[in-house]
Amino acid sequence: MAWPTALPLIAILRGITPDDIVAHVEALIEAGFDAIEVPLNSPDWQRSIPMAAQVAGDRALVGAGTVLTPADVDRVADLGGHLLVTPNTDPAVIRQGRARGMYTSIGFTTPSEAFTALQAGAQSLKLFPASIYGPSYIKAIRAVLPPDVPLLAVGGVTPENVGQFLDAGCIGAGLGSDLYKPGQPVSRTRERAEAFVKAYRSV
Repeated sequence: MAWPTALPLIAILRGITPDDIVAHVEALIEAGFDAIEVPLNSPDWQRSIPMAAQVAGDRALVGAGTVLTPADVDRVADLGGHLLVTPNTDPAVIRQGRARGMYTSIGFTTPSEAFTALQAGAQSLKLFPASIYGPSYIKAIRAVLPPDVPLLAVGGVTPENVGQFLDAGCIGAGLGSDLYKPGQPVSRTRERAEAFVKAYRSV
């Protein structure tokens, strides 16, 4: 297995609106991001996802987060989303994502959930919420996972602590409120994105 983009950091644009999506996606791509998700509990995501996919083109993998049902998978795929991110482990969602040709990054917290996800076809795993479990838990989990499974930390990851998660065995991270908060200016998104890229590359 391999992570499908050059930079294994997912920008999580939770709460973004269609009015803001294009400018923030451009800022993220300019800063070096090439994986972007719009969570499905964001307002008007049905408009934001295709707009994000169109502006990104082949420069970034764009899709949805907080995908909870197979029907949601189909809706995202029909809108041009190619990245499927979940907060939980649901084999039916994973299988539908793979059937629709999406790249799957599946949320888990326990070894049982991790292996359930892999058996259903998950291509990468995200420990959520990572900051609650911490690097020592990641080291323990990493020891029993297949070595080629991409593992990401999501939840509470900052430029200051991302190196700890990478050192513990993660290949990257999903970045939420420390990267983007609804309504923040594009300059803030660019500044935070550059800080994360610099932190990742300095490890």
